[in-house]
Amino acid sequence: MSTTLLLAIVVGIGILMIFIGLARTPQINTAQMVQQRLQVYGAGGSDKPLTLEEVELSRPFSERFLRPAIERLGNVLSRSTPQKARQDLDNRLEMAGRPANLTPADFGAVRLVTAAVVGALGLLLGLLLGGTLYILGAFVFGIIFGYYLPVLWLKQKVDARRAQIQKGLPDAMDLLVIAVDAGLGFDAALARVTDKYKNALSDMFAKVLREVSLGRPRLEAMDEMGRSSGVDDLHNFIQAIIQSEQFGTGIGKILRIQADEMRRKRRQRAQEKAAQATLKMMLPMVGCIFPTLWIVLLGPAALILMKPR
Repeated sequence: MSTTLLLAIVVGIGILMIFIGLARTPQINTAQMVQQRLQVYGAGGSDKPLTLEEVELSRPFSERFLRPAIERLGNVLSRSTPQKARQDLDNRLEMAGRPANLTPADFGAVRLVTAAVVGALGLLLGLLLGGTLYILGAFVFGIIFGYYLPVLWLKQKVDARRAQIQKGLPDAMDLLVIAVDAGLGFDAALARVTDKYKNALSDMFAKVLREVSLGRPRLEAMDEMGRSSGVDDLHNFIQAIIQSEQFGTGIGKILRIQADEMRRKRRQRAQEKAAQATLKMMLPMVGCIFPTLWIVLLGPAALILMKPR
């Protein structure tokens, strides 16, 4: 039993260290990676150039080993995954802002790694508790919980990003109205929003501007942005802009109407949350405050009644 316990501890710690190393992988884009590689090639101004092996060894361990291993495992798993499931997962990753530049194949591999880590921790807990039933139950529960834990994490990322987009949309609309009224074009107004704000909405606008600069039609890029965001207000705003472009109506008037609508909806959401505050306060009051008051008020009377005569 001691040998089994020691082996389980070593396996659990090893898998946990691999997963922590993967989670701490620096999230840099391609341009930053190329810039770092160029700096490594010409670093220090030394006369002796670095060899390819030295350049490769200068990269972090997670980038040299862990990330390629996850990608290979994900590619193997993606072969047995239906196309529709991969597309749905890719849409959810896009709604979440593509965390850690994960692809659907990478996300599937991360689920397996998480299941292995949590399953090993569950096995260790079962060995500490003792008993075959505890070991089997903790191991199975750990695997199942670890397999679905990344799904919960992704859902939390999607909800947080949607809330951030919803919160920043009225302010962005006001800035768009001011910029267009000042004589700027719509693309220039979007660029002004991306310069002013640094949030999920400005990142989506920046992505649209990059795609347009690469030759993609603006309406097509904006339509995809509205659909992939998962926010109804943003999607309605994009559809209004598309209709304005197609029918030739003034975009300034459309922006002003949409900005007024966004502010009205934000005020309604604030009023709705304020109305829900009373109901939400009842739970802590009933569960925490009232029992204390009962103890203070009725406690002495109960002690008197319990006192033997």
